[in-house]
Amino acid sequence: MKPLALDLVDISFGYPGNSEFAFSHLNLQIAAGERFGLFGPNGAGKTTLMNLMAGLLSLNEGSIKILGNDIKRHHILINKLFGFVPQDLSFYEELSPVENLEFFGAWAGLRKNEIVLRSDELLDILGLAEVKNMPVSKFSGGMKRRVNLAIGVIHIPKILFLDEPTVGVDVQTRFAIIKYLKELNENGTTLIYTSHQLSEAEDLCNRIALIDDGKIIVHDDLRSLLMQQGQGGLEGLFLNLTGKKARNS
Repeated sequence: MKPLALDLVDISFGYPGNSEFAFSHLNLQIAAGERFGLFGPNGAGKTTLMNLMAGLLSLNEGSIKILGNDIKRHHILINKLFGFVPQDLSFYEELSPVENLEFFGAWAGLRKNEIVLRSDELLDILGLAEVKNMPVSKFSGGMKRRVNLAIGVIHIPKILFLDEPTVGVDVQTRFAIIKYLKELNENGTTLIYTSHQLSEAEDLCNRIALIDDGKIIVHDDLRSLLMQQGQGGLEGLFLNLTGKKARNS
């Protein structure tokens, strides 16, 4: 049996000023090495749950462990174990890709020579080598998405959280990002991914959970679910189980 990358036990969470919990006594286990997709209608709580798993929000009740480490007790260690690629671009636009990676690499605890080697590798893989010294403010949306991804993986995390990593990009950029994510997973990184791009998700994920109204309504291997529900793809599965269409935010 594979070790757990994420272990959520009886968690509850509510935003301040809201009398109702977004999640109440929710449990979820994600095995190490999975390409795990988290899906649901808008407002179902996907991003909130991902932010809880990454420690960006604090639980009201329950516990979350990352690779066996409780996020409340071992937050410094855990910050080195995972990477996070948020939906909102998170870098310094006035800096170049090299300068951004130097800053975030140092923040992740990498030595200078490690940052240089890793930056060169990532910029080459993601097609940014020729513009590595240009201000990111001059980049297209797709190029910025690739910089965002490079920052999230510079320290080769054991777990990578991905919140809409390809939103607003062209087909070529989407292909490059998904290809790299698969390679990263093959080398041992667990992927935890959410997106409205269901065809992309079907290509990337091998196991999924569907969330609706703050509850996990299904959690299983994607192929098994498609066979059980008599569906040919993730979109049909989504509609069949939630009764709601996938709508862009």
